[in-house]
Amino acid sequence: MARYIFITGGVVSSLGKGLASAALGALLQARGFSVRLRKLDPYLNVDPGTMSPFEHGEVFVTDDGAETDLDLGHYERFTGVAARKTDSISSGRVYSTVLEKERRGDYLGKTIQVIPHVTNEIKDFIDIGDDEVDFMLCEIGGTVGDIEGLPFFEAIRQFSQDKPRGQCIFMHLTLLPYVKASGELKTKPTQHSVKELRSIGIAPDILVCRSEGPIPAKEREKLALFCNVRPDSVIAAQDLKSIYEAPLAYHREGLDQAVLDAFQITPAPKPNLRRWEDVADRIYNPEGEVKVAIVGKYTQLEDAYKSIAEALTHGGMANRVKVNVEWVDAEIFDSEDPAPHLEGFHAILVPGGFGERGTEGKIKAAQYAREHKVPYLGICLGMQMAVIEAARNVAGLKSAGSEEFDHEAGKKRFEPVVYHLKEWVQGNHKVARKVDDDKGGTMRLGAYDATLAEGSRVAEAYGTTTIDERHRHRYEVDIAYKDQLEKAGLKFSGMSPDGKLPEIVEWSDHPWFIGVQFHPELKSKPFDPHPLFKDFVRAAKDVSRLV
Repeated sequence: MARYIFITGGVVSSLGKGLASAALGALLQARGFSVRLRKLDPYLNVDPGTMSPFEHGEVFVTDDGAETDLDLGHYERFTGVAARKTDSISSGRVYSTVLEKERRGDYLGKTIQVIPHVTNEIKDFIDIGDDEVDFMLCEIGGTVGDIEGLPFFEAIRQFSQDKPRGQCIFMHLTLLPYVKASGELKTKPTQHSVKELRSIGIAPDILVCRSEGPIPAKEREKLALFCNVRPDSVIAAQDLKSIYEAPLAYHREGLDQAVLDAFQITPAPKPNLRRWEDVADRIYNPEGEVKVAIVGKYTQLEDAYKSIAEALTHGGMANRVKVNVEWVDAEIFDSEDPAPHLEGFHAILVPGGFGERGTEGKIKAAQYAREHKVPYLGICLGMQMAVIEAARNVAGLKSAGSEEFDHEAGKKRFEPVVYHLKEWVQGNHKVARKVDDDKGGTMRLGAYDATLAEGSRVAEAYGTTTIDERHRHRYEVDIAYKDQLEKAGLKFSGMSPDGKLPEIVEWSDHPWFIGVQFHPELKSKPFDPHPLFKDFVRAAKDVSRLV
């Protein structure tokens, strides 16, 4: 039976609950325990799949094809445990399930209410996989006091009562603001937040307090006294230079020890933190720098490309270089020459995205990288743009484009080198889709196998010819143009096992130019960087040494 740690937030959002949960998971692993992390989001969307990146940041895709919150990316990066569909749920999903049951008559004519029907659904979700791990860490999105979060708070309160005594603890993350004018660290917001939590029947066992510096003994004692927690369970979460310092920083503050004490696990196994010490060493002691341009359209919000930025950091760690990322708005190139904006970069990356806005700029970025022999990595839409660029400028298909943009405009303008993917093989069955299907959850989602061409640059980077990677797209490069493009020099170096879907393209006469239909960034970890990002940063490093 798993022990449960419920992580809640108070005072303000975006304090770093996801990071604290992930770091705690890593620390418990370092002590030899197995962990699983979950996210319960109170919003009414069924999942983040149809939300704008400006609303919610990136969508993190799991192996089994769930579109989830970006916090699950943190969980995977810190623990190495692959997330599943059963690790992310929203109010929308809960209510959908309850209403489906009601329509089927499963409730036998009862009046459907938040308590017990909605809360029972949440409890059933939390209980999945109870016998698989030592610790289950469940993060509740939003902050205490939010109306939409109340069913979740009530569900975890009930859940802790249903379990044997000592099986569940509560960790509350708050803010300790520093008021410059009075020169004081203020504890009142945290006190109010804990008061709010206690009013709905939850008493925190551990307080994690975000602050700019250490918490003085006087304030620590005050918090312990007024919030009814032990002084050694008041943990300072100070601002860090790198998120990958978090496990070591939280360990120094005694978070893992406080958790084990709350569960009365004594004597506790000693932690082995060598993995995280190595990660910190690689981050803080690089042996050079490289400049990488990310040409996208959500550049105002870095969270839109969170996993890509982190995967580049991991690639830098593998090569012992610091990767300086600069965000370049693709729309600038609609009216301006890309050369002045892209000169001086050691590599160019074009990420995924949806819609026509900014795509002509991405095509120009791919052209610049091809002509100037700059290392290029195109991901999902970034690969499709590289293929369209090759079709237009090398293969002579001047009107080449994507069916996606024609569908969006409502008229035919392009030769569809990229077309709407209507069917594909998943496991041992065929999946079919139509253009007018619902948007949510209808893409080619999750992990699929691919076969790489012997002797290709991508096979060299992976060190194998069989891979599986995560996908999230509904448009695909049309295999019908393969021969024409290969004659022009663009090699289709990775294909689906049945040979029908192009997965990877590369220019054979280029030092490093690779486009992939999948999202390699989702599988990268600081202690296990993704082979493509590792090799991409190596190529950028080689360029930087030549300059």
